[in-house]
Parts: sequence; structure tokens; C-alpha cells
Amino acid sequence: MAGPTPLLDLTLRPHRSLSPRGFAWLMGLLCAVSFVAGLVFFLAGAWPVLGFLGVDVLLVWLAFRANYARGRQHERVVVYEDRLEIERVDPKGRIAVETWQPYWLKVDLAQRPGHPAAVRLRSHGKTTWLGAFLPIEEREPVARMIDEALARARYSPSTSRIE
Repeated sequence: MAGPTPLLDLTLRPHRSLSPRGFAWLMGLLCAVSFVAGLVFFLAGAWPVLGFLGVDVLLVWLAFRANYARGRQHERVVVYEDRLEIERVDPKGRIAVETWQPYWLKVDLAQRPGHPAAVRLRSHGKTTWLGAFLPIEEREPVARMIDEALARARYSPSTSRIE
């Protein structure tokens, strides 16, 4: 038997503008340019420059590797009639799950000190933030989608019965 059908199942992922294929092309081009420049310096007698160019390529590769590792993080928001679940996966793959009761849950865009406006969920004195890695223009639609799903959960036939 399948579980309850979610009213909203939303996965938020950080945007990565360079695909793995584009990264391979970029690294290939960088290696070729560094090799040609290194060869010129080596033939001119400045052979130590060759090592520094190799270190530059290594540092660029390490920076992209760290960037792609951060790109594995994501947040999944699932709204059911009786709960909202947030599953957070960090860059190392560790999972943390939060469960919120949707009836009193408020969703809005709020300013955090030193940060642009972000999606905030509040209920009974507790607060959590969503999608801090999202571009600013995507935060409002995400907040609106979650708020609409919460409204459907609050007024669904199974939660609005008086017994």
C-alpha cells in the first residue's frame, strides 16, 4: 500500500552554471594553455615557471571540485495534509529531517542580518530557513508554492472535519 499523496513535493538545489562536460572542456583548455606557456618559458630557460603553471591548474581543479561537492546539497520540502517535512542533504550526503505541523505554520520572505531576503518558516516560536542557496528571484515563487500547499493542507476535507 502506498503512503499518503503529497500536496507538494519540491526539491531545491543550488544552481551550477557549468556542466560536467563544460568543466572537462574548460580544464582541457586550461591545461593546453598552461602547457604551451610552460613550454615557452622552459625553452627560454625559466623552467621553474612550468611548476607554477601546474600548481595553477591544480588549484583551479580543486576549486571546481569543492564547488561541485557543494552542488550536491539540496533541500526537499514535502507537504502532506497532516505535516510538512524538510529533508536537508549536506555536501557530504548527511541527511537531516524536520517535521512541522502545517496548521499554524507561516511562510514568508524575511531579511536575515547580513543576508538577502530568504524563505522563512515559523510556528510556535520556532524558525527555519529554506533555500539560502537559491537565486533571489526564485525565493518568492518557492515561498508562494509552499504557502499555497499549506493552505490546501489546512482546508483539506480530512483536516476540516468537526468531530
